[in-house]
Amino acid sequence: MLIDPHYPQPRMVGREAIERGLAWGLGSLVKPGFTIRHIWLDGDTAAIEMDTHHVFKGGLALCFDQFFVIEARDGKITRLQAYVPYGPPGVAGLLARLTRWAWWLQSKLRS
Repeated sequence: MLIDPHYPQPRMVGREAIERGLAWGLGSLVKPGFTIRHIWLDGDTAAIEMDTHHVFKGGLALCFDQFFVIEARDGKITRLQAYVPYGPPGVAGLLARLTRWAWWLQSKLRS
């Protein structure tokens, strides 16, 4: 199982779905980049905090933080889930962005 909000199908189960997702996700990358910031291991589970720095076709570079949780069984990964530091989608995200903007505006008006 691969769970990553960057993909068109965020929850991919099975070899075929994961291969399809990775082909889509990596197909536009010229230079994928991951630098491990911290790693925690506990038996068949791991958590990895990473600095991600990708270069896409056309030269677009994106840098962002990611956090991965990994579960394994018999030496093979059974679950890889990515967490990203983005705000919530939909109405909840809109409310957070509006509040952030209002707080920023208030701080500018006080200055």
